[in-house]
Amino acid sequence: MFARLTLNPMRSLFCAFLLAVGFVQAAEPEFPLVDAQECRPRTGLPNFFAKAQGVFGSGALPEIKVGYLGGSITAQPGWRVKSLAHFKQAYPNAKFTEINAAIGGTGSDLGVFRVQHDVLSKQPDLLFVEFAVNDGGASPEQIIRCMEGIVRQTWRTNPNCDICFVYTLVEGMAPGIAAGKFPRSASAMEKVADHYGIPTIHFGLEVSRLSKEGKVLWKSPLPKTPEEKATLADKVVFAPDSVHPHVETGHKMYLEAIVRSLPGISQASGKPMKHELPAPLVADNFERASLTSIAAAKLPAGVAPLDPTKDAMAKSYTNRLPALVRLTQPGQAIEFKFKGTHCAVYDIVGPAGGKVAVTLDGGTPKAMTRFDAYCTYARLSTFTVGTKLTDTVHTVRLELLPDAFDKAAILAQRKEKMDKPERFADRHFFPGGLLIVGELVP
Repeated sequence: MFARLTLNPMRSLFCAFLLAVGFVQAAEPEFPLVDAQECRPRTGLPNFFAKAQGVFGSGALPEIKVGYLGGSITAQPGWRVKSLAHFKQAYPNAKFTEINAAIGGTGSDLGVFRVQHDVLSKQPDLLFVEFAVNDGGASPEQIIRCMEGIVRQTWRTNPNCDICFVYTLVEGMAPGIAAGKFPRSASAMEKVADHYGIPTIHFGLEVSRLSKEGKVLWKSPLPKTPEEKATLADKVVFAPDSVHPHVETGHKMYLEAIVRSLPGISQASGKPMKHELPAPLVADNFERASLTSIAAAKLPAGVAPLDPTKDAMAKSYTNRLPALVRLTQPGQAIEFKFKGTHCAVYDIVGPAGGKVAVTLDGGTPKAMTRFDAYCTYARLSTFTVGTKLTDTVHTVRLELLPDAFDKAAILAQRKEKMDKPERFADRHFFPGGLLIVGELVP
């Protein structure tokens, strides 16, 4: 099976549209929605609170690393920055640092592959996971597989790391939440949280209540003058686009949800413990998901990973991609074998993107265009080579094609234009990692 997933900066807005028109909810109405509740403490965050409160009693200033794995809402300087500041104020005898692992336009389907590389390798004490908006169009089965994979990878790597799921919202989700039910994505995540005793916080209950009362402006700039502020009365300007909250208002409400929830989570937390892994919730969860360097594959003769100290693009993505190579000549190909059930490629699309022929197990090649209507700049992206495969050894070939295509026409779909035609002249391929459920084999 072949599919294409682009880490689109507008993915959140697209999910918002689907939710607003009812498409997402209508796709699988049989999935049971969970009752809306701002916080479910479950077994709490025992290790986090013990360390923050100095229970371990080592005498040294405890260092606490807080990981934030999420999409563009978490990438904003909003609830992530505000929550870390709150922890620093609430626990002045601890030293807090953040692990910012947020990438806009991404969901748990990428998060499960990058959690080891982007978060766990840095040894977090607490991990927040935020994907409810960007998972809005995903099936509950996929969400459960990926979220469970994140949990199981985390506790297998670091059983002392506490986890908290947090849920953000877009305008289209608010009516259902105000009516007393979580959206489908959060409802699926609750199943994983229930199974593992993970606390959850929904940031959007108060927002949804106010929205029902007509007190939320979902698409509006912040007021600048005293007159503009006066006309708002008791209304809250939540976001400029119905998705990404204003840091000063919407994200402030998100922080308030965290602050309200922490006492209950603290009360539910027992003694420090190593989190044990029970039997999986679903047998096909993505616990074996991994991000492997493209350098581990067989590269074309004369092609080597780009040096981040010499190449600007490699430097820009060195914190996300384990390596980066650039195929420039048609016919150049990367080959590898893996044993597993899923494989995708983690690459960069942009003005210089071209087409790649993807061949799985010697079958008919499929052309993947590594350029789209958003490619006025370079960004992270993925495409799926194969999924739901038999758990056997598979062969993959990725070959740069000579095919020419009309980049100007593609950009015109969004009324974009080539600012400098020379930036768009190349048709290259920029892979950096392999996303595999399984492992590479020689």
